[in-house]
Amino acid sequence: MHGPAGEPACFARHPQALVTTTAGSRAHGLTATPAPFRLPVTPRQKSPLLDPIVEHIDALLPQTQCTRCGYPSCAEYAQAIAGDHAAINRCPPGGEQGIVALAGLLGRPVLPLDPDCGAAGPRLLAFIESEDCIGCTKCIRACPVDAIIGGPKAMHSVLPALCSGCELCVPPCPTDCIRILPIETPWSQADANQARQRFTRRQLRLNRERFTDLQRHEHELSAKLVSLEGPPPAAPDGKAGVSSEQAANAPGATHSERPPSDAARDPAAQRKRAVLDAALARARERLAARPENHSDPET
Repeated sequence: MHGPAGEPACFARHPQALVTTTAGSRAHGLTATPAPFRLPVTPRQKSPLLDPIVEHIDALLPQTQCTRCGYPSCAEYAQAIAGDHAAINRCPPGGEQGIVALAGLLGRPVLPLDPDCGAAGPRLLAFIESEDCIGCTKCIRACPVDAIIGGPKAMHSVLPALCSGCELCVPPCPTDCIRILPIETPWSQADANQARQRFTRRQLRLNRERFTDLQRHEHELSAKLVSLEGPPPAAPDGKAGVSSEQAANAPGATHSERPPSDAARDPAAQRKRAVLDAALARARERLAARPENHSDPET
């Protein structure tokens, strides 16, 4: 994808990464002499990436989040490149110019675009044929930058200003009503920044939703276990005792430590309780494994 005056958008982010080429190398795209690289001094938007070299590689990628490189996101492809686990020629949206920019940044030889990842081309835009859309929301769930709007059983529409042309909405569509069209408007620096931000925020939102689902699942399992325990026993002084639910949620408490009620002594109930105990343990493990930092990126 290209920016103003025919330059790729990635060059606008890191002009220091431009390299000088001979006429022969321009024709074959195989060799280039990297120009000296200096880290840019202009502050960039805060990113979840921690390694500075990964930050700079990610800044040279077009942020379409198309996965054609074989990685789930541009950021993960940048991490693979930084770790020398992936070649620099696996991004069709970046094209040959993107490869040259990455070569200049990393001091690696310029390679031809890997044909297994697809071919470079113009900017693409998804368009939904309204008469064939059944409102299944599958394209909405597939879009990595939240560029599709609509609701269940209602017509969906693509927001052209937000679409990255990743084509990920096409495979899940059951009615084949999504068309991918080339457009003349170049993919700009602002487009790349916006796509990165929207992708990051979408991932944060999905993480929050998964966490909420896990919490709800844990509470449901706890409630089912409490129902197997029967009513809470009365305290010796006649006052209400500690409920089973309170005991279940007490620090360090396990269901096996509490005296079972008559209902819980039933073999079928014991089997059900064992299943629920195991499910609850798994739910709590998933909750404990959730990363701590899930704040929105700075705007």
